[in-house]
Amino acid sequence: GNSAGTVTAYYLRSEGSSWDELDFEFLGNLSGDPYIVHTNVYTQGKGDREQQFYLWFDPTADFHTYSVLWNPQHTVFYVDGTPLREFKNLESIGVKYPKNQPMKISSSLWNADDRATRGGLIKTDWSKAPFTASYRNFNDDQACIWSSGSSSCNSKSKSNGTSFLLSQELDSSSQQRLRWVQKNYMIYNYCTDTKRFPQGLPPECTVVKKS
Repeated sequence: GNSAGTVTAYYLRSEGSSWDELDFEFLGNLSGDPYIVHTNVYTQGKGDREQQFYLWFDPTADFHTYSVLWNPQHTVFYVDGTPLREFKNLESIGVKYPKNQPMKISSSLWNADDRATRGGLIKTDWSKAPFTASYRNFNDDQACIWSSGSSSCNSKSKSNGTSFLLSQELDSSSQQRLRWVQKNYMIYNYCTDTKRFPQGLPPECTVVKKS
């Protein structure tokens, strides 16, 4: 129904003032309007790396699989196995990358009518409450566990392919799907927002354009 003003968030986040965070956010809508998937990457407390997408389906009509691959090389956001976004480890050019802090997985449903729908123009209609979000088949079997100050993958994880995931890159087919999504469904990319960065785009954006 009418969920304008709400945000359903599914995210990974570390503790402290210099936290790392990987965000999947679903921005509520007026009935019949498409939902927007809002993604962001925080490293050591700094975000401002938003990319937004329409989906090629109605996310309220059925369950879909939303997943994150987070390894030392890159972070990839997926929907039903199709990559939406890739954030590469570009520490070689001075871009901070989330790799030194463990993150917990959380979800929330909250009122963000100052920004959620049409940039905050549409406010939450509380007569439509309660608003609900449902999940099923949560799976972190291939995650590495943080314990005693270091990351370790248990034997179950290794048998399920964690060793492969730690070095997994996007193959040519996945790269093609990523380009398809970004060409047809991306509606905002911080890397093209020159008004927001008058002193020059962040360094990772220049690398992305060249690749």
